[in-house]
Amino acid sequence: MRRFVLRLVLVIALPALLVVVWWLASDGSTDVFWPPLRTILRTFPDVWTAERLRDDVLPSMWRLTAGYALAAVAGIAVGTVIGSYRRVRAVCEPVLEFLRAVPPPVLIPVIMLFAGIGDTMKVTVIASGCVWPILLNTVEGVRAVDPVMVETARSYGISGHSRLRHLVLRSASPQIFAGLRQALSIGIILMVISEMFAASNGIGFTIVQFQRSFAIPDMWTGILVLGLLGFLLSVVFQLVERRVLAWYHGLRASTRRSP
Repeated sequence: MRRFVLRLVLVIALPALLVVVWWLASDGSTDVFWPPLRTILRTFPDVWTAERLRDDVLPSMWRLTAGYALAAVAGIAVGTVIGSYRRVRAVCEPVLEFLRAVPPPVLIPVIMLFAGIGDTMKVTVIASGCVWPILLNTVEGVRAVDPVMVETARSYGISGHSRLRHLVLRSASPQIFAGLRQALSIGIILMVISEMFAASNGIGFTIVQFQRSFAIPDMWTGILVLGLLGFLLSVVFQLVERRVLAWYHGLRASTRRSP
C-alpha cells in the first residue's frame, strides 16, 4: 500500500506543480491571448457540454480509432513479412526510408484529391502517419527473434500459423508495442491537423473556429480537452500493454531479481 501511495504521489506531483505554475504565472494577466487559468477553467463547463462532446469529441475519436486500427493491421502485417525475409527487406528498405521521410501533413492536399474532404480523408491521413513507427518497429522485432528459438521450433515441427503466432509475433511483441505507443501520439496530432482542413466537426475544427472568432478562453479549453484525451488514451494503452505483455514484464522483473 505504501509503495502504491508513493507511486501515485510521484505521478501526480509534476502535473500538479505545472498547474500551480500556470495558475500563478497567468494570474492577473490582461493579455487577450494569454487569459488567466481560472478564466479558462470557469469557461470549460459552459463550452464542453454533453452535446458538444457528442458532436465533436466522438467523431474525432472515431476517426482516430479507425486510422490507428488500420495502421496497426497494415504495419504489423507488412512489417512481419519484411522482417521475415531478407530479400524482401533489401528490396523494400530504400522505398520505406523515402516514404517515412515525407511528413504526413504534407500529403493532406494530395489525399484530398483522391479521398475528398470527408472522413475517408481524415482516416487516411491518420493511418498514413501512424503506420511507419508500427511497421519499422515490427520489422526490427521480427528480425531480432532468437535464432536458437527458431531452430528449436523447426526441430519440433512448429511451422506456419503456429510458428508465426507463438514464436515470431510473441517475441516481437515488445517492439511492436513500442511502435504502437509512438503511433498513438502521432495519431492524435494528425487527427487535429486533418480536422483543420475542410471539416465540419471534431476537436481540431472546433479549436480553429474558436480561434477565428477570437473566443480565446474557449480555444484554450479545447487545448485542455486534447491534453486530457491524450492522457486518458495513454492510460488505456498502458493497461492493455501490461495485460498483453505481462509475461515480458514478469521475465524482466525476475531477471533483475536474480543474482
